[in-house]
Amino acid sequence: MNCHDILRRGSLLMLLAAASLSLSEANAEEQEQKKSNSPPAVGETARDFELRTPAGEKIKLSDTAAGGPVVLIVLRGYPGYQCPLCSRQVAEFLRRADDFRRADATVLFVYPGPAAGLKEHAAEFVRGIDYPAHFAFLLDPDYSFTNSYGLRWDAKNETAWPSTFVMTPARKITFAKVSKTHAGRSSAAEVLKAIPAE
Repeated sequence: MNCHDILRRGSLLMLLAAASLSLSEANAEEQEQKKSNSPPAVGETARDFELRTPAGEKIKLSDTAAGGPVVLIVLRGYPGYQCPLCSRQVAEFLRRADDFRRADATVLFVYPGPAAGLKEHAAEFVRGIDYPAHFAFLLDPDYSFTNSYGLRWDAKNETAWPSTFVMTPARKITFAKVSKTHAGRSSAAEVLKAIPAE
């Protein structure tokens, strides 16, 4: 084997190593992208977010979780009408408000939709509802939160997959339920069982 053969083989090995490294980096990026577009799963840490109430108050997940377990419920928002299943789910959780308070849990409802008219639709949805101090109703204009959590139901007259997540004060998810239909939602009873004990 002469000097040119050794150089050629060395160059070829370096090219193969570089190509292999490039492919593994691309694969890792692709996996990370898929993960970031997927709903959070049990065992993962919930991504932090900050949304506003219809009154304009900012609510940040990490600040809320610092006070105890969090129940995060993603509603359908306003897909052209007020969703009756969302209304029923919210009413059920409100009926169990004392149980959530005893569990030291904060319940966050997220109402997603296009920014135009979202505040008005949300006001219509919550009209006449008295939310206890440990419940909050949050707006997700233009689906920024919904998209970041991989929950966008991107079809005609749809907004978000109805979803529920329960997390610890460290935002570790202990319960996750994402419905790919209008039904199949979490009940207050199953969520109360999933709240981690201190």
